[in-house]
Amino acid sequence: MKKDVAVPIRPARPLLLLAPLALAALVMSACGGGGSGSANAGTTAPASSSSGTPVTVKLGYFPNLTHATAIVGVQQGIFAQALGPDKLQTSTFNAGPAAVEALFSGAVDASYLGPNPAINAYQQSHGQAIRIVSGATSGGAALVVKPTINAASDLRGKKVATPQLGNTQDVALRYWLLGKGLTTDPQGGGDVSILPQDNATALQAFRTGQIDAAWEPEPWVSQMVAAGGKVLVNEKTLWPGGRFVTTELAVRTDFLKQHPDAVARLVQGQVRANDFVNQHPDEAQQAVNQGLTQLTGKPLPAAVIKAAWPDLTFTDDPVASSLAGSAQHAQKVGLLPPIDLKGIYNLAPLDKALAQANEPQVKAA
Repeated sequence: MKKDVAVPIRPARPLLLLAPLALAALVMSACGGGGSGSANAGTTAPASSSSGTPVTVKLGYFPNLTHATAIVGVQQGIFAQALGPDKLQTSTFNAGPAAVEALFSGAVDASYLGPNPAINAYQQSHGQAIRIVSGATSGGAALVVKPTINAASDLRGKKVATPQLGNTQDVALRYWLLGKGLTTDPQGGGDVSILPQDNATALQAFRTGQIDAAWEPEPWVSQMVAAGGKVLVNEKTLWPGGRFVTTELAVRTDFLKQHPDAVARLVQGQVRANDFVNQHPDEAQQAVNQGLTQLTGKPLPAAVIKAAWPDLTFTDDPVASSLAGSAQHAQKVGLLPPIDLKGIYNLAPLDKALAQANEPQVKAA
C-alpha cells in the first residue's frame, strides 16, 4: 500500500509553549469548521461525511514499538480496508507534543500519542480540541542507565535524555526523580539535567557517553541495553498491576463531529490491528520492522524487537486510571496546571467496534 508520509520526524516546540494565536485558532476550529478530502473510488461502503463524500483521514503515529498497532495497521492494510471509501494519509513524529501540534493545526485528524501530550492538548484547548477514542498499548518504557549507576542518588549531576519536554516519558522521569528527592527544571537545571532530544539522537549520545541515562519507550530501551546500558526502572513497576497507558488514539473533536463514520471505521481498524498483533506476534514483529525500515531507513535487529515485545501489552483499553495519574504527575513537576479530565474520552466508537468483534467493552473511569 502506498503511504503518504506528510510530516517528517522532527523535534518540535514543547506544547506548553504554543503561541496564543495558534491556540486561539485551535479553539475556533474545535468549535466548528469543515474538513475536506479526496475520494477513493471503487468501494461500496457508506460515505462518511455529512455531505456523502468520502474523506481523507490523516493519521499520525511514531516509529516506536509502543506504536506497533499503528505500524501494523498501516503495513498490513488493515486501516485502509476498515476505512472503506475513505483515503488514508499518514504522518510520523518523534514524540507526543509534535503530534499534538499537528492535531492543533489540522495537519492530522487523528494520532497515536501518549497520555501526557493528550492531557496537555485537552488543557490548552479548554477541553475542546481532542477526544481519546481508544487505547493501543500499555507498558514498554523504562529508565536505562550506564552500568555504574545503581540508584537514583547516582544520577545527581548527571545528564538524562527524554524524547521531548512534556512528553509521557519526560513527565515520568521528572516525577520519579522528585519522589527520590532530586530536582529538575524545564531548562535542564536542577540536581539532574534532563535534556529532551530525538530518540535516535539520544541513542547515539548514550553510546558516546554524552548522556548518562535516558527514559525511553521501546525499541530505544532495548537498543540502549544492547549498547551496554541496564534498566534501572521499568515503568511497569510504578503502576498498580503494572498497567499504564503508553499509547492511545486521539482524534480532533471537530473531525469526530463532522465525520463520525470515518472515525468509527478508523477505530474498527484499531481493534482489528490489535487483534492481529496479539494473535500473530511473529508476523506482527516482521511487519513492524518493515514499517520501521521504511520510516527510518534502517531495520532493527530482530533480537531487539524480540527482547522488547514481552514488555508490551497491546490493549484497546485506554487504562483511564493511569491517565488521571499522569495528569497528577505532570502537575506535581510543574508542567501542567490543575485540570478536569471529564469529557476527554469518547469511547462509543470503540465499544461498538468491540461489540462487533465479540470482545468486552471498556470504561473510562
